[in-house]
Amino acid sequence: MPPFQPSSVLVDHALDKQIEEPAIAYADGEALPPVAPIRPLDRDHSILAFNERVLDWAIREDVPLLERLRYLCIVSSNLDEFFEVRAAAHLAAADGGDAKEGYSLQSFEVLAVKALDLVVRQYALYNDALTPAFAAHGIRILSHGERTGAQRRWVRAYFQREVRPLLIPVGLDPAHPFPQVANKSLNFIVRLRGGDAFGRENEIAIVKVPRVLPRIMRLPQQVAPKGMKFVSLSSIIRTHLAELFPGRQVCEFSQFRVTRHSDLAVDEEDVRNLRTALRQGLQHRHYGQAVRLEVSSGCSNFLADFLQTQFGLPSAALYRVHGPVNLVRLVQMVDLINEPELLFPPWRPAWPQRLSRSASIMADMRRRDLLIHQPFESFEGVVAFLREAVNDPQVLAIKQTIYRTGADSELMELLREAVRRGKEVTVVVELKARFDEEANINWAEALESIGAQVVYGVVGLKTHAKMLLVTRREGGRLRRYGHLSTGNYNPRTARLYTDLSYLTANAELTADMDAVFDHLANQNRVPRLRQLVMAPFGLHQFLLDKIDAVGRAAERGEGGRIVAKMNALTDEDLMHALLRAAQRGARVDLIVRGACILPARVPGVTDNIRVRSVIGRFLEHTRVFYFGSGAQEDLYLSSADWMNRNMLRRVELAWPVTDKKLRQRIIDECLVAYLHDDRDAWSLEPGGSYSRAPGALDGTGAQNALMARYAPVTLGGAARPQKVDA
Repeated sequence: MPPFQPSSVLVDHALDKQIEEPAIAYADGEALPPVAPIRPLDRDHSILAFNERVLDWAIREDVPLLERLRYLCIVSSNLDEFFEVRAAAHLAAADGGDAKEGYSLQSFEVLAVKALDLVVRQYALYNDALTPAFAAHGIRILSHGERTGAQRRWVRAYFQREVRPLLIPVGLDPAHPFPQVANKSLNFIVRLRGGDAFGRENEIAIVKVPRVLPRIMRLPQQVAPKGMKFVSLSSIIRTHLAELFPGRQVCEFSQFRVTRHSDLAVDEEDVRNLRTALRQGLQHRHYGQAVRLEVSSGCSNFLADFLQTQFGLPSAALYRVHGPVNLVRLVQMVDLINEPELLFPPWRPAWPQRLSRSASIMADMRRRDLLIHQPFESFEGVVAFLREAVNDPQVLAIKQTIYRTGADSELMELLREAVRRGKEVTVVVELKARFDEEANINWAEALESIGAQVVYGVVGLKTHAKMLLVTRREGGRLRRYGHLSTGNYNPRTARLYTDLSYLTANAELTADMDAVFDHLANQNRVPRLRQLVMAPFGLHQFLLDKIDAVGRAAERGEGGRIVAKMNALTDEDLMHALLRAAQRGARVDLIVRGACILPARVPGVTDNIRVRSVIGRFLEHTRVFYFGSGAQEDLYLSSADWMNRNMLRRVELAWPVTDKKLRQRIIDECLVAYLHDDRDAWSLEPGGSYSRAPGALDGTGAQNALMARYAPVTLGGAARPQKVDA
């Protein structure tokens, strides 16, 4: 990684290397005529392009084998969520036969072709590369034909003992209609010959496979003494399928799996208790509208057509796969194989800089603001801050937002302990955090039951802001201590995601935090905030104004510079603002992990804009925004991506970093390091495709450089890559 430099030199110098073409020229100080608005890139296709970049980690031979399998499963999990959230609008338009807001039958078909290409590549990688690579290490998933007699006897005994008692085949007839099939569950469809017990020829049967059964089992050593041999649940059931239908002949069968729309739709204006309504909605999530059907590659047209009719799906929604239909469940193998050399070397986060291990963290905060760069530094610093507050008798009140904290959280247990110790505890719980609703409802009920004040934010908005505020009595007055973060209060994902935690005792900043908590509790007007910028009330316009100021400075010849790191850029207003600033002469570098709708490097339009995506061992999650207008430099951290929903339909926060040393550290580690990444970076091309950055795979990479910086003796990392978190 290049040497870290002072910010005024560093940011300019960094992009001098990134931008080879000259900036847009202006004659006689006059602005060029406005360019016709550029058409945004398609968001859904950009999401699929992101998953192609994730899949690349499964392809790379320099990645340990089990980690390659993990990345393959991550792509499958991401695709599941993509269909659960993004496909229903296309299908609704397809069913209606008319285009609506860019959705139509044609848009669904084009999207399906793109998704299918990615799925085909997944299974080709699994069958042609990963399976032989595992076999070379003595690791194999055995089919029925590959099992020895002893192994077949073990499998049969396992089927009779563990599997058969849980299976209830359903023969379809007027009294037994097609059963409810849960979202993403494993099932078999069977075509039978011969009559049933009553002489009727009901030829179709469905076998639902319970989720409680493990999908991969390791054969015991006594029947597989060499290497590691596994069997899949689907193979076990397929082998013994005929035993479920005595007296009849199985002539055709196939695995199948249906993906359903899973966004909870609750009319918040029309419910009296949002928590109760969401809990009821969770019961129906597994049975929403079908959006995708996966079947085995050998599934007959008859069975495939039958399933499509039952689920009301067009042909473009059918995916024939050359392997297990529930590919994501292969991730279980990672935990079943004890081969450390097939994993990333262990990564142990460093203790946060300037944070005392034994002395008071709040005393450290009184001296200066503190920063934790996760996962290179340990999230335990945040936990220690809360633990100190809970144990400190002078602490009177604790307030915290909860978006994604997990089902098993030490922080939530600490809040419960704070209540038991008589402190005033207020928790703002976001009940609509997608796919974390149940865990959040459970925590809300647990905290409320012992006396914590639990509120659910603002009707119609998601509370996505991440903040923790402690109020302490000191010398006859009250003093506040705050924690703000770009990421969630989840110790598990804090080991896997890159995020910034900001600890401060700044009176203005913590007073703003207190005002936001009051607003979330009583929904009164938000007072004028001094340092925090809050969505949906001002963040969007604030960013538009900042971008415009940079463009004006560039137009005046003073120099204009924007460097922004985020997870997604899909807000068209912000996209057009960046476009205008670049056309005025500002240089714009965007480090966008996932979806980006702004075409970069389009000749004559976005020449001054570069977009990079860095995919590494850790999931990139930090949001950092740098604005340089002449001599003025501003740096902000935020919980918000540049998406319309974050700006207008969520409670989000951004805050300035005014400490010069911390600001320089963030610029060095979160911006410059990623602009110079020559290993894991991809560049967005004008047409929407991504290409490897020059020199990729040959260099160090930003994440590895940061790991070396924080733990120079033990370079490595056992970080588990994760799916996309919104």
